[in-house]
Amino acid sequence: MTTGHGNRRPPVAERPYRPGVGMMLINRDGLVFVARRIDTPSQAWQMPQGGIDEGEDPRIAALRELKEEIGTDKATIIAESAHWHAYDLPPELTEGLWGGRYRGQRQKWFALRFTGVDSDIDLATETPEFLAWKWVRAETLPDLIVPFKRPLYQTLIAEFGHFARPD
Repeated sequence: MTTGHGNRRPPVAERPYRPGVGMMLINRDGLVFVARRIDTPSQAWQMPQGGIDEGEDPRIAALRELKEEIGTDKATIIAESAHWHAYDLPPELTEGLWGGRYRGQRQKWFALRFTGVDSDIDLATETPEFLAWKWVRAETLPDLIVPFKRPLYQTLIAEFGHFARPD
């Protein structure tokens, strides 16, 4: 990567955020979908999230990422976050993820109502990212995620938690 710093990458604080989307998928029972990543040895669970392609509308990206990550697009967007949410990666991850180009992610989040049945979810996608999944109560999300994303998940619960109730 050629920068104004020669062949070195700029300091982490000067790197941009990777644009992305996140999805709080809520089933008919008011529970939220979480999955464990294949590439993370910890017991951390997360909601689906992914990048936005150049020029792609965030709503389209959210539905595309849902299909790519968990094998289903049987969902309806019911809310969009009022703001873009950003988080920084911990120092030990900044060089290894996304080729070291980003300091973290800046995401538009969506609450979605799952319109399918559990058997519609298939983690054996073309490029699997998750090895297990489950439905959980929204208030448990911060306890399940990696520590550096806990403030984000607490914000998302405050914004979307009222959707996490049975139909």
